[in-house]
Amino acid sequence: MKRLLLFIFILISGKLFAQPSDFILLQKHNQTVASFYKGNDISFVTTSGAAIDAQITGIRNDSIFLAQYIIQQVPTNAGVNISDTVGSYPYQFNYNEIKSINLPGRHFDVSASGTSLFGGGLLLLVGSGVVYLADKKDFSPVLMIAGAALATIGYFLTRKHTDGYTIGKKYKLAYIDVTSDKKQ
Repeated sequence: MKRLLLFIFILISGKLFAQPSDFILLQKHNQTVASFYKGNDISFVTTSGAAIDAQITGIRNDSIFLAQYIIQQVPTNAGVNISDTVGSYPYQFNYNEIKSINLPGRHFDVSASGTSLFGGGLLLLVGSGVVYLADKKDFSPVLMIAGAALATIGYFLTRKHTDGYTIGKKYKLAYIDVTSDKKQ
């Protein structure tokens, strides 16, 4: 029994060996927000304006290697459609070429809320104007002012872009080199 356990332990320990790889940290005031390494999915915008949503295939020498897969609905012989990987594109970027990173998950969309406020405020404003023209005794100046205020607030909220973490003053990327030989 002891030999069997020893054999299983040796077999499992051989499978647990992992090679370290470089990784990139997204930091806010030197606090880590997210880390990206081989095998992760990443979504970002480059400094040239290209939007990339791909899987990381490697990180080394200040470069991030990506594979972007094309997945489409393909008909089968049975007459039904299935999702299939049609092709892939390899990419390579220096990590300094990343302008902003979009983290996965559910986030509050301020711009969409601003659009709703703008539309509702505009509707109140136009409705109050029609009531003023049709029947001045039922007109409410407070409602017209509230509609104008809501439309103004909504307009400014639609201008606020919260699409990701923009690299700059607040957020920065840090490349962590784990694999290189440091000879002294």
